[in-house]
Amino acid sequence: MMVSRETTAQERGKPSFAGIDFSQTPFIAFWEMTKACALACRHCRAVAQPKRNPMELTTEEGIRLLGEIADMGTPLMVLTGGDALMRPDLLEFIKYGNDRGMRVSLAPSATRLVTPEIMGKAKDAGLARASISVDGSTAEIHDAFRRTPGSFDRTISAIKAVGEAGVSLQINTSVSRYNISDLNNMVDFVVKCKAVMWDVFFIVPTGRGQREDMITPQQHEEVFNWLYDLTKQVGFDVKTTAAEHYRRVTLQRRKAEAVENQAKRPETVTPGFQHGDSIGRASKGVNDGNGCCFISHIGEVYPSGFLPLVAGNVRRQSLTEIYRKSPLFLELRDTTRIKGKCGRCEYKNICGGSRARAYGVTGDYMAEEPNCIYQPGSQA
Repeated sequence: MMVSRETTAQERGKPSFAGIDFSQTPFIAFWEMTKACALACRHCRAVAQPKRNPMELTTEEGIRLLGEIADMGTPLMVLTGGDALMRPDLLEFIKYGNDRGMRVSLAPSATRLVTPEIMGKAKDAGLARASISVDGSTAEIHDAFRRTPGSFDRTISAIKAVGEAGVSLQINTSVSRYNISDLNNMVDFVVKCKAVMWDVFFIVPTGRGQREDMITPQQHEEVFNWLYDLTKQVGFDVKTTAAEHYRRVTLQRRKAEAVENQAKRPETVTPGFQHGDSIGRASKGVNDGNGCCFISHIGEVYPSGFLPLVAGNVRRQSLTEIYRKSPLFLELRDTTRIKGKCGRCEYKNICGGSRARAYGVTGDYMAEEPNCIYQPGSQA
């Protein structure tokens, strides 16, 4: 099922994603505006807390940060937390980012702060997308994962608020051993919500996330193949996070289909992206520190929100310098440094394995992806 539409007013005049040099410019930047949040989710990367930290970046520092990101050429900016709605200056940041030509996305917690009124104001300020996390199609599954009774009902209210405001909706789901059997039901849920994208996260053991929360390597492979088939059947985009080896599965499947159809074998892969929306697509694989960076509420710079290694702080040096020149980011972008079977794999330049999961499981961010079953050279 293919869906097309005209570009929105917010899209027109935005920079293109084509030809982005990940060594100079991240495709996507995340700013953890605050760690404050009313929830205590099982997998929480941030280990969020009830109250705001007085050492958070100030409004002035936040504007300066967004300005530098815009100068780097980053078109996709995600404002997250904690709960970004606990920042009273949120709308100011959305407007500034939009005015500077970035596509601004918001990832609020599903609390009573998400109302049609605030989402409408965010849209007027230039918000391109709101993402709401749903980790189960029922209250029983979702609330157990979120560790907050009533969370599912508040999530439904938040989704309705986004819809009433006319903001493009994305549903985020973290795949774990607690909800893997519910994924088929989640597809129906995403359809009912009229979401334009389903972002499927795969657990990384960091923050509150634990190794025992992850699905097995074989289950990763099974879910990847299921997702690939799903992309051909649904009217929304499918994106994966912390699942770099999904790109390998996608390319394998496309090569097999090309051989069967006697067509030219594909050399590039952009899995699951076929429907129009107001955000855009990376032209190549994003990985921790390679096309991605994460700025904490106190200015620390990480390769991603899942790899808890600090490369610098924007209060002491520029984000541009950190991203382009820090030893950590440079090493993460050097695929010749990857170890184990990932280092020998013919797919390492489009996959590379999750550097965050490698670190979370082994303590070595250049180790092989622990949740990949593929053996290099086993399939031409």
